Amino acid sequence: MKYIETFREGERISEIFLCKHKQSAVTKNGKPYETVILQDKTGTLDAKIWEPDSSGIEDFDALEYILVMGDVTSFQGALQLNVKRVRKAQEGEYDPKDYLPVSSRDVDEMYEELKGYISGITNPYLQKLLAGFFLEDEEFISRFKFHSAAKSVHHGFVGGLLEHTLGVTKLCDAFSKQYPILNRDLLLTAAIFHDIGKLEELSAFPENDYTDEGQLLGHIMIGAEWVSEHMRLIPDFPRKLGNELKHCILAHHGELEYGSPKKPALIEAVALNFADNVDAKMETLKEAFANVPDGNTEWLGYNRLLESNIRKTSK
Repeated sequence: MKYIETFREGERISEIFLCKHKQSAVTKNGKPYETVILQDKTGTLDAKIWEPDSSGIEDFDALEYILVMGDVTSFQGALQLNVKRVRKAQEGEYDPKDYLPVSSRDVDEMYEELKGYISGITNPYLQKLLAGFFLEDEEFISRFKFHSAAKSVHHGFVGGLLEHTLGVTKLCDAFSKQYPILNRDLLLTAAIFHDIGKLEELSAFPENDYTDEGQLLGHIMIGAEWVSEHMRLIPDFPRKLGNELKHCILAHHGELEYGSPKKPALIEAVALNFADNVDAKMETLKEAFANVPDGNTEWLGYNRLLESNIRKTSK
């Protein structure tokens, strides 16, 4: 099997993919075409079916496995597939594990690293709260290891939620060493908990899409409620400490227009917002550059998260 990350402009490809997304559209001249997002475990690829009514294009739907033949082209500095033929793949022709995007890092190793930060929390209430989720709840642990951190913007792969959480936690740990004014226990606990609501906001793979609860409440509210429920199970959990932790979770997007119910009012909430933003944007750039051929320093166009046109740095 030839994976998406190895594709190069000018190649003709005939491979099975997971159809992540499919949408019909019309050109400026009124001609119908289809946009398809193809996926394997190494990433996604934008594909276009310019003649959807031709005899070589069979019917298929999103989240189905399809055999695609087409030519790899380049558009605005990124690779794209010009589809010539497509049909549904039959059972036995593919292995589903080849089509789920996965972290480049070992999931179990990342989890052990995260557990190391948890063991370093000295506040007994925060330690017990973390243990209830990340050390004792086997169902939660299994889901957390497998889940993504986003539908498409950043860390949208198996192990993505864990990788993002670990990245934010490591940045917060560095902040606590640079700025001793920070309450390290509170900051790291908030970092580890900040995105757990995504377990309910997004459905599991291969769908990895917003749930009804996610659309109505969002991961910030879901996570804060989840943590609050577990706090009440710990005898004598300090009310002020609990409110400070929940505030960090509620404020971690930084601005009301970015989905935070509260703007940061604690220094730990400010630090968490910065760490979350840095890790998300670095991963966004990493993913944007992943399918750009080496040596290509052409502008890639406007990136919504960065609110800027982007390109690779010259060598």
